Amino acid sequence: MTIQQLKYIVALDEERHFAKAAEVCMVSQPGLTIQLKNLEEEIGIKIFDRTKVPLTPTVLGKEIINRARKILRETNEIRDFVVNEKNTLEGELKIGVISTLSPYLIPLFIKVMKEITPKVHFIIKEANTGQLMHDVETGAIDVAIMATPTGNKNLIEHPVFQEPFVAYLNKEHPMAKENFYEIQPGDKPMLLLLQNEYCYNAQLLDICGLKAPGPIKDQFSYDISSIETLKNLVRAELGFAIIPELSTLNEKEKELFKPFKDPKPVREISFVVSDTFSKKLLLEKMNEAIWSCLPDAIKTNVSYRKIRWNDSPYFVDAISKV
Repeated sequence: MTIQQLKYIVALDEERHFAKAAEVCMVSQPGLTIQLKNLEEEIGIKIFDRTKVPLTPTVLGKEIINRARKILRETNEIRDFVVNEKNTLEGELKIGVISTLSPYLIPLFIKVMKEITPKVHFIIKEANTGQLMHDVETGAIDVAIMATPTGNKNLIEHPVFQEPFVAYLNKEHPMAKENFYEIQPGDKPMLLLLQNEYCYNAQLLDICGLKAPGPIKDQFSYDISSIETLKNLVRAELGFAIIPELSTLNEKEKELFKPFKDPKPVREISFVVSDTFSKKLLLEKMNEAIWSCLPDAIKTNVSYRKIRWNDSPYFVDAISKV
């Protein structure tokens, strides 16, 4: 029994004629007749008395048609509910953001969202890539703002913007006075990475042409999870860092942040949701809010090289150990 079959018997009851009912339903008369026959065979009851002119419902057929009308009304109510739910700008929304983006985007983003969606209560969670993917799948959060593609077929990705990477060098670095940064042979073992940020680290290793991180200095090791700490290590001449451009916006020593030559390496930032997420209008408003916060340099259409992380050997190996 299908919704379409119920629509056919209601149309037949209203038109009392196969050809007219078929025309109303925008289906061929043989097609409508076959569907009626299939339904009657399935329930074991004749719904219409075909010997009478005009076509007349049987006694049980009248009750079935009445129930069909009720079901169709409720179906329409469900459809209206879904449309309304997709377009609502009220309620609570749980957002997860990767820790390498959250400190630089969220304060600006929330300020704009408060203005355009005053009735939405946002709950913000900062986490690493693996945790965000898990939380979206389990429903712990509604939307993740993170680097993509994830490679997870259970998740839906809505790209928002491309964020370039830049090199952060100390004043003694041989390329500190150059306009653009190019990886130097002596730089590779000095690349600073973040603990447990496998996605982020895989992107940096790809940019530098490395398969795995190496030791920084023989006399120390580090376990950090903050880009701001990476910057301080660079200032202390303990390595160099490749960081997202948004993390440089409030820095005073702009001359030590070096862009790459075209095509610039970038990461794709997207909204990641489950396949059951329905608040499409809210996503559109979030997209508008983020786009309005971005500096013009990121909005400008330049030559980019998107850095993938989900199929990196380093990422695959690291995430398997979590």
